[in-house]
Amino acid sequence: MTASTPAFFPNLRKRHLDASPLPRHFHGPQSHTRLIQRLRRGFLLLPPEARSLAFDMGNYISSAFGRPSDDGRGLFSRWVRKRQDLTVAMDEEAGTGLPFVDRRRVTDPRKVTLEAEAVKPQQWKKRVPYYKKAYEATTQHNSRLEEIGIDMKFQEEKLSEIRKSDKAVKEDLSELFKPLTAEEENEVHDCFHSRGPSSKVLVLHEPSNIEISKEKFQCLRPRCWLNDEVINLYLELLKEREKREPKRFLKCHFFNTFFYKKLACGKNGYDYKSVKRWTSHKKLGYELIECDKIFVPVHKDVHWCLAIINMKENTFQYLDSLGGMDHNVPRVLARYISEEVKDKSNRVINTSSWHEELVDDIPLQQNGWDCGMFMLKYIDFHSRGLPLSFSQEHMEYFRKRTAKEILRLRAD
Repeated sequence: MTASTPAFFPNLRKRHLDASPLPRHFHGPQSHTRLIQRLRRGFLLLPPEARSLAFDMGNYISSAFGRPSDDGRGLFSRWVRKRQDLTVAMDEEAGTGLPFVDRRRVTDPRKVTLEAEAVKPQQWKKRVPYYKKAYEATTQHNSRLEEIGIDMKFQEEKLSEIRKSDKAVKEDLSELFKPLTAEEENEVHDCFHSRGPSSKVLVLHEPSNIEISKEKFQCLRPRCWLNDEVINLYLELLKEREKREPKRFLKCHFFNTFFYKKLACGKNGYDYKSVKRWTSHKKLGYELIECDKIFVPVHKDVHWCLAIINMKENTFQYLDSLGGMDHNVPRVLARYISEEVKDKSNRVINTSSWHEELVDDIPLQQNGWDCGMFMLKYIDFHSRGLPLSFSQEHMEYFRKRTAKEILRLRAD
């Protein structure tokens, strides 16, 4: 090259070759330098180890012709594997076995998996039929769905009863709270306040042989506790009312105030034999299994409560005007009704599946003496199939009405 060459090639630099002998398989520093520059520009910044002659790719290629090879490729592969943010693949299609580096940086391995799945042909993905997914999701909630279904059925039946009751209330409400006439008011007032011996018999009910003296009758006055005689006579009148108009009232049985104490408080506790003869077909004309409801007055020393064996709905209901609950009462009655039906009707009923219900949405007394009156009106309204649509403010009226019905020996 002439001396004028630099004028035409200003960037051309003169290369001074080393006088030392070159390695046998070295193809010149230019090829090695270009490879390093190419990797720097296009792929990544290589580590210092890659600058050694062991990384000479030409040396690797020369090994294909039977010449000794080095570990340049192994060095590079080991280094790349340590980098977690790069994806290394082998160019097997080219047949060179050379590594190349994907330029994408991967921050989340889950993303790489999803991208790899996305490029698969659609027929490779095994799909689960929709009906199987829906079935599996449904079977997980089978027990809960069954509970909801039972509850819905119960609520529907309860709503149906309420609708029937609401209709009946509209028809009979006026009669339930019909005011006493002036004559009836005077008759009740005279019995409450007239002079005369307290032992004088005011009423005698011959079918039950219950008599009410003037002294016993005074319990119907305000602020007094009802006694057994008045309660039992009124229950006898309710029985007769049902016989007179069977289509108007539910078929019920009314136990007197002595029944539960006789049944549950015998010498050895529970004693069915002591009340076994109380319900013979000859005496009643029917069997308890034929009834819709069976009323059982429960006396708690100085407090009256009511238990109902609801044969139609298979429940044991407990009504307490003070909002209390005695779980022993339903258990005793469950045992009783099983033995009673077996003895009188020769049938077996499983009361273990019956519901025990504390009826808490009921009118409650606001004083300490109206529990007996509340119990009688619970029985009166339930025997009509009506909801308990009364309250504490009606108790004075109900006392006078009950007194009038007892004096007339007829329950309206």
